[in-house]
Amino acid sequence: MTLEPDDKKALSDIRMAKAREFLSDAEANLKDHRLKTAVNRSYYAALNAVRSPLIMDGANPLSHDGVLTVLSLKFVKTGRLSVEVVKQFKTLLSRRTDVDYGDFDAIGTDDAADSVKLAAGIIERIDAVRGTFYQ
Repeated sequence: MTLEPDDKKALSDIRMAKAREFLSDAEANLKDHRLKTAVNRSYYAALNAVRSPLIMDGANPLSHDGVLTVLSLKFVKTGRLSVEVVKQFKTLLSRRTDVDYGDFDAIGTDDAADSVKLAAGIIERIDAVRGTFYQ
C-alpha cells in the first residue's frame, strides 16, 4: 500500500483511536463479568494498536500472523520494542482464539483482567513508538 506521509499518520491515528475504544469496551465488559467478550475486545484493542505503527513504517499486513511477523521484524528486531510485547500479544491471541472458537473453554476472572491489563500496556508502549515517527 502506497500512502503519503499525512495519510499514513491519519490511518495510524484512526487505528489507535479504535484500539482505545476497544480497550474501553474490554474494561466495561470485565466490569459486567462478560469475561469472554472482555478477552475478545482486549485482543482487538492490542491488534489495532500494533497495526498503528506498522502503517507508519509502510507495512499493512492483513493476517494476525502477518501482524506478528512484521511487528517482530520491524520493531522488535530493531530494538524499538521489547520481545515482551510480542509474547503478550501472543497470549492475547491465544486467549481470544480459545474464547471465540473453543466450545468448552472457559475463561476466569483473573485471566480476563490480565488480558485487559496486557492490552492497556501494549497500547501504552505502542503509542510511545508512534511518537518517534512524529519527531
